[in-house]
Amino acid sequence: MLYHWYEATHAMLSPYRAMADATKLALNNPVNPFSHMPMARQMAAGAELFERATRRYGKPEFGLSTTLVGGERVAVTEATVWQRPFCNLVHFKRALPARHRPDPKVLIVAPMSGHYATLLRGTVESFLPNHEVFITDWLDARMVPLADGRFDLDDYVDYVISMLHFLGPDTHVMAVCQPAVPVFMAVSRMEAEDDPYVPTTLTLMGGPIDTRSNPTAVNKLAEERGTEWFRRNVITTVPFPHPGMMRPVYPGFLQINGFMSMNLDRHVDAHRELFRNLVKGDGDGAQKHREFYDEYLAVMDLTAEFYLQTIERVFVEHHLPRGIMMHRDRPVDPKAIRRVALLTVEGEKDDITGGGQTLAAHGLATSIPEDMRHHHLQPAVGHYGVFNGSRFRADIAPRVMDFMRTHAYRKAQAAKAPAKEKGSTGSTVLKMIRGGRGGAAKGH
Repeated sequence: MLYHWYEATHAMLSPYRAMADATKLALNNPVNPFSHMPMARQMAAGAELFERATRRYGKPEFGLSTTLVGGERVAVTEATVWQRPFCNLVHFKRALPARHRPDPKVLIVAPMSGHYATLLRGTVESFLPNHEVFITDWLDARMVPLADGRFDLDDYVDYVISMLHFLGPDTHVMAVCQPAVPVFMAVSRMEAEDDPYVPTTLTLMGGPIDTRSNPTAVNKLAEERGTEWFRRNVITTVPFPHPGMMRPVYPGFLQINGFMSMNLDRHVDAHRELFRNLVKGDGDGAQKHREFYDEYLAVMDLTAEFYLQTIERVFVEHHLPRGIMMHRDRPVDPKAIRRVALLTVEGEKDDITGGGQTLAAHGLATSIPEDMRHHHLQPAVGHYGVFNGSRFRADIAPRVMDFMRTHAYRKAQAAKAPAKEKGSTGSTVLKMIRGGRGGAAKGH
């Protein structure tokens, strides 16, 4: 009934929302003589805040129509090149001149944690000038008919493997936050099967590989409540008339409430600032607020089976670091990874994925030679700063690109040269794990 109450409340507020929108338009119209009065500006600002607070935000657009390649502005078009019921693989196709040499292929695996893949717009934009970029565009579970079946953590791993097969060899994969675990699982399983389509490099950014390391409020909540509490309290069914009606889901509106409650004061202050900017006519400040919250408040539902499996295996029982993770009926052994270079990235002030949780991947994938692993700790950034913003563009993205190109070159050279003795696994990164986090290790 939770979802039904949400829908009923949204419908009940519709006429008031329309009234608020009409009031805002009328009081912002320069032809209206009352629009120049201080009280009118305050009323218009209040009307906009009410309309935005009660609105349902739709899926945003990537809006990346051009990029710079070698100093030349070229057109970019989005094309869905691979499809499954719960995911589309989107290729940002650049209109490159025929003389342009092929750029590295990068598969960006976006989080399936409530927000749309457009949250990584800045990530995609940073890689477009020098890479063929593909991104997982996860579908809202309430829009997927029940007849299309289930989607759980095992299916997620299958999707990643299938996409890597589709893209072919010499692909680089980058998992941002939540997908760090299923992507790490997928690469582990591919290596165990000696799959020729394993990626050249694997980059894990702010992902919960081992949430026992520096647990955050999110991690502690999951352990304290346990899987059954989440099953009883946050799982509901999609109501009519959505295409996915009767599908059990974890609703996006609950996820965004959880996100906002973690930093409630900050969000309240941001809306106060929006009100002030609207009253004093600061259009630029108000527009920045709108753009951020249009993205942040656009949320999607997750299938119940995927959400509960993730809670249980990743946050409560820690299957991966304990060595008991399974993919369907087969064990997931990160020690099988030997051909894939591994880069982990963390933010110093990350309050969602604590420091050391992503670094833990190096302690599990011990068969990767020392010169094929690297860890980067970015000072003074939180969770979103790991994959977006000025620090990402200036510091993190160049390191990731350099890592990818370095190991693509080494792989190409190794293919031409006679087989050499494998590097030592006594890695500096592994020593960081055993003796504390320390600084970023040298690895490429």
